[in-house]
Amino acid sequence: MNSNYLDSYGPLLLMFILAGGLAGLLITLSTVVGRHKQSREKDQPYECGIVPTGDARQPFSVHFYMVALVFILFDIEAIFLYPWALVYHKLNVFGFVEMLLYIMILLVGYIFLWKKGALNWDS
Repeated sequence: MNSNYLDSYGPLLLMFILAGGLAGLLITLSTVVGRHKQSREKDQPYECGIVPTGDARQPFSVHFYMVALVFILFDIEAIFLYPWALVYHKLNVFGFVEMLLYIMILLVGYIFLWKKGALNWDS
């Protein structure tokens, strides 16, 4: 290996090794030291100190998951605007046109979801 390559990525590799080792050590210690006694109370779902009512595996509407996925999708897409804003002055017109195209694609996706009724809670 080239020493320059190791100088560049050595600290990162060391950090990953230490993080993985620490995580493994803590999980192992938790398994060895902790008490593991099964009881009816421990097997019940925890609901903020309130006695649970009904089945814990109650089905949710698929619409709930669709809205959650759309939120995550657009949230992640919005994160990509931050690096662009930081280097906007270096990108000139090309960067502006690129980001305009990116936002237009997001807008088309949003309109498609709106027309399909994915954001409509009434149905």
